[in-house]
Amino acid sequence: MSQNLAIESDTTDNVVRIVRFVGNNNVKDNTLETLIRTQTNREFLGIPRFTPWYFIWQLTKSWGESPSYLNRATVANDIERIKQYYKTVGFLEASVDTNIVEFKEDRVEVSFLIEEGPAFTIKTLGYTGLPEFDEPEKVNQFLHDSPLTDEQLNDSTFTVNEQYSQNKLTVERNRLINFLKNNGYAAVQRDSVNLLVKRDTTNPHQLDALFTINPGKEYRFGDLHINLSGPGDSLRYNQHDTLRHSPFTINNKSIFLKKGESAQTKFKLLTNQVLFKPGDVFNHSLYIRTVNEFQNLGMLDIRQFGLSEDGSLPDYSKDEIPVMFSLQTRPKHSVNVNLFGMKRYGFGSGAGVTYTNNNLFGKAENFQIGVNGSFEYVRSETMRDIASDVDTSSQKFDGRFFQSFETHAEYSLPRLIFPFSSLDDNVFFSNGRTRYSLSFSRSNQLLFDINSDIRFNLRYEVQHNQRYSSFLDLIELDLLDTDPSPEFSEALRNRFGENSFQLQQIEEDFRPQVSSIIRYTFRSQRTDLIKRDHGYFSEYSIASGGNIPYLTDRLVVTPDSLEGNLPAIFPGSQNSLAYSRFVKGTADYRRYIPLSNNTVLGYRGFFGLALPYGQSNTIPLNQRFYAGGSNDIRGWDIYSLGPGSIPLDDVTINGGQIKLLSQMEIRQQIVGNFLSANWIAAWFADAGNVWYGPRTKLFSGARSNGGQQEQISKNDREQLLELGKFRFDNFYNQIAVGSGLGLRMDWEYVVIRFDFAFRIHDLQQGWLEDKTPYFTFGIGHSF
Repeated sequence: MSQNLAIESDTTDNVVRIVRFVGNNNVKDNTLETLIRTQTNREFLGIPRFTPWYFIWQLTKSWGESPSYLNRATVANDIERIKQYYKTVGFLEASVDTNIVEFKEDRVEVSFLIEEGPAFTIKTLGYTGLPEFDEPEKVNQFLHDSPLTDEQLNDSTFTVNEQYSQNKLTVERNRLINFLKNNGYAAVQRDSVNLLVKRDTTNPHQLDALFTINPGKEYRFGDLHINLSGPGDSLRYNQHDTLRHSPFTINNKSIFLKKGESAQTKFKLLTNQVLFKPGDVFNHSLYIRTVNEFQNLGMLDIRQFGLSEDGSLPDYSKDEIPVMFSLQTRPKHSVNVNLFGMKRYGFGSGAGVTYTNNNLFGKAENFQIGVNGSFEYVRSETMRDIASDVDTSSQKFDGRFFQSFETHAEYSLPRLIFPFSSLDDNVFFSNGRTRYSLSFSRSNQLLFDINSDIRFNLRYEVQHNQRYSSFLDLIELDLLDTDPSPEFSEALRNRFGENSFQLQQIEEDFRPQVSSIIRYTFRSQRTDLIKRDHGYFSEYSIASGGNIPYLTDRLVVTPDSLEGNLPAIFPGSQNSLAYSRFVKGTADYRRYIPLSNNTVLGYRGFFGLALPYGQSNTIPLNQRFYAGGSNDIRGWDIYSLGPGSIPLDDVTINGGQIKLLSQMEIRQQIVGNFLSANWIAAWFADAGNVWYGPRTKLFSGARSNGGQQEQISKNDREQLLELGKFRFDNFYNQIAVGSGLGLRMDWEYVVIRFDFAFRIHDLQQGWLEDKTPYFTFGIGHSF
């Protein structure tokens, strides 16, 4: 049975099971679904009429999702929404009707019948009312920069020849408003710029558009008032200063400064954040960017700001507009103490204390220093299990305490310093920060002791805008002095042999070393980093390593020769420090596509390449690529996949120099707001691996064969490396694939993730041979 829409009734007893759109040749169904309020019950993975939560409600009448009833008034409103949307995208004569069919008792199908009609185009766009500037080219250039305008017909009229788009015209109107407000016309509002549209006389489906502009009068910045109070609520100011004339103001305007003694901040810091000069032509962009500059200091809060002396509404009856900022510093000193428990091989606990000085020298410098310590007790039985390869007949294993200690300090400034200090005046670099960090740690562990680990980093950070960020690690230096534990060394000797190439390679990886890196990272993002349900995230980096130790070796230690390592620099240590020279680059791109209101498709691609050069054949352990884990290829533990198709037990060179990774995930919300969280089901597939680079080599030596030591030949070493090296004609056969199902609990600020993965392609067992499920847990989405 079919019937035309009747508005006289409201909610019915009919359940909406199907919603269709007919005739929408130029607008996708997904777009129209976001406009209407007439909906079916939630479909699982977008499968039509597959609504398990509604079926559960039918069985229990209390659990699941109650039926989505037909509401005729809602349908009528949906028709108007669809018609209005079509007008905004250029189909000005579109008509919409509806047809409601009861295909089963109390079950209806709602069809929206759309006649789109022809698409209207904008033939020309004109501007009238723009003020005259001292630089006429400024207006001309502004009009030419419009994304709408094409060929110029006269001083203020341009051809467009694009389909009518209300959104594009709105963007152009906002561009006009911003242009005027940034060039003195502070009183411009939305109704100051109006759009007139008329049909072309020769073609009724072509339009001529005209912006009419009433800019009002030109304004200048008046006096500037900056008030800074201390951390308390008191607004008493006992320190005052007034600045006049160049370089602070023009035309006899003034900057009035007031602060409380407890603010402990220099006036110069406040004036350095101001991007405009009192007395200059009003520029709204510079005013707003100044607000952002104060916020980015990180040591104060903005209590109030406005275009008047007291923060009230602006007075446009005068020719000058004063500006006021009322600020308050945050507490300068803070101490954070934390206690924690831990369980690795045994049970332990630790404690840490961190002191923070916010605004150290009165110019928004942040200084932080902290100390952390922990201990862990490992029982004798655990020690014996770990050292199972050691001859235990003559060795006694007692319980043992393992300790770690770390101290760290960080000093940061809310600006770029030498050699990039001049960039602070550039709009694209104004939001910059410089960080110095230094740490020292020591620990004794089951596998090896860290006698000393000293790390220093000098980093420049710039958030260019809400979308783009840059990070430059100018100096990242790490000096690591380690000693393998006796149990670890003896176990390796018993497993691989005294002179085995495996033993030599592992000892080489864990020998004392020094590494240095200079790295640039560029990040672009347009997504919610917690929800990751729309937009994209991308990050690209390029780095060069080993330059500082190489120059030290070449020019300082042994100017006449290149040793390939540096002498011991730690007190009491006889260990020389190895180093490697290498270049490294990464590219990481992630995209999130909403398939419906409750379904998201996400995919990720990652490529990494790290190549040694000079006399180096490998790169440091912490700069290699690894595969496996809850945020990587699920189904394999972290660091347990690759390189290439080498089985885990046969890997002697950990990590790889080349990495390929692709991930895909479909997320479907299944329950909303249960235990204050949205519950999301996911299906995922991950694929990738890591490989050795072309210069990777194995040491010569012996290997264990049935308890006997045999010399390994050059051909055998090359065959072993062949399994792990990247080959263009074979790498696709070494791609590991994992897939499975997962559950996410999505709170407002955190996502908890549970995944069950299966190895679709195991590099040792083959395709679909491993039926074991692998569980992983994570915080946040996997990508």
